[in-house]
Amino acid sequence: MSAPTQHEIQERVLHEDTARLIDEFINALWLEEGLSKNTQSAYRSDLRLAALEWQRAGVRLNEVSAEDLPRLLGERMSSGQSARSIARLRSSLKRFFGWLRQQNLRTDDPTTALAAPRLPRTLPYALSENEVERLLAAPDVSEPIGLRDRAMLELLYASGLRVTELIGLQFGQINLVQGVLRVTGKGNKDRLVPIGDEAIVWLSRYLREARPALLGRRESANVFVTERGDGMTRQAFWYRIKHHALQAGL
Repeated sequence: MSAPTQHEIQERVLHEDTARLIDEFINALWLEEGLSKNTQSAYRSDLRLAALEWQRAGVRLNEVSAEDLPRLLGERMSSGQSARSIARLRSSLKRFFGWLRQQNLRTDDPTTALAAPRLPRTLPYALSENEVERLLAAPDVSEPIGLRDRAMLELLYASGLRVTELIGLQFGQINLVQGVLRVTGKGNKDRLVPIGDEAIVWLSRYLREARPALLGRRESANVFVTERGDGMTRQAFWYRIKHHALQAGL
């Protein structure tokens, strides 16, 4: 079962009952835990794209078996998706199937034996949801640079992209209508990455308001650019992250 192409996603719409079930789950989490818009968007995107992949194989989301789950995570890992992104998908699936069982919509939980991906030791400590919200809110979005930084942070949080993938994004990789990015991973394998409603809002605003101001009359295929119109570097991005983390008191 391979990841759906962009054309196939456009041609195949998620079944209405599956989409409704995902929305009911997100609403239940919001009522119980008061999840932020970013977290709601991340869970919804993870579940919708997974559901589309299984739908192509003739499997409804609420009928997924214990064998289907590790196969999906394995395919995501082999395509080059980051361990953190896969860990978030696993968390989304575990929460969803646990909720289905609580609602008596399933008698079993297929995620019970689902192993967690090993996270590299070099990754920074995980931020709490409150800390993530403070970091996302740190950039001054009244300025082009701040609006660019907010869009990059939102996209990084929503998608689980690697930093090199984020700073190297080009226009041909983005489909804001479908809410996905096309990213080339290991072995030159393409994968579709959902980005969520909140990230779409900020990315659209950056493209409309900030990017033209940063570029002036210059041209660039890169989505994210500096004040000189150049593409972002890892060093420049991490400098901005540290700057905003200090602003947020992290």
